[in-house]
Amino acid sequence: FKSTHCGYFSYFCGMKKYVFIMLVLFIAVACNQSQCNKAAQMLEDIDTYYKEGDYKRALDSISVLRVKYPSAIEERKKALVIWQKASLKQAEQEIVKTDSALQNIPNRIASAETLLQKNRLGLTRDSLRARYDAMCSVVRMIKIRMKQEICKE
Repeated sequence: FKSTHCGYFSYFCGMKKYVFIMLVLFIAVACNQSQCNKAAQMLEDIDTYYKEGDYKRALDSISVLRVKYPSAIEERKKALVIWQKASLKQAEQEIVKTDSALQNIPNRIASAETLLQKNRLGLTRDSLRARYDAMCSVVRMIKIRMKQEICKE
């Protein structure tokens, strides 16, 4: 009787190990599904921010998505497309603002009363030109990257 009892006991102990492993795998898969659902919801929010023109919030949320859900590959791929579009739109908005500010500088320089004011406005103009050129370069690079992504597909 004892040998049979020990046989069942060792069989049961061996089965406990497999049951434990299966339980851990089940929990891991369930947690992964939960994480994917949260990542999908976050992607929907990001898409909404983009469509509403809140590009900074969309970009910030994409950064959070990448850190919080590194295993949500499909969501991250979709977020990359939104990242490029939002970055492009944000850069284009900055170009418009900078161009508008540049257009005002010549009149302000002409109406400046002192040489110091004219020199400061000249520095502002030069800074705005550098910013404008940089933003135009950013737009060009984003468009090149977007073309490369399209060609890969």
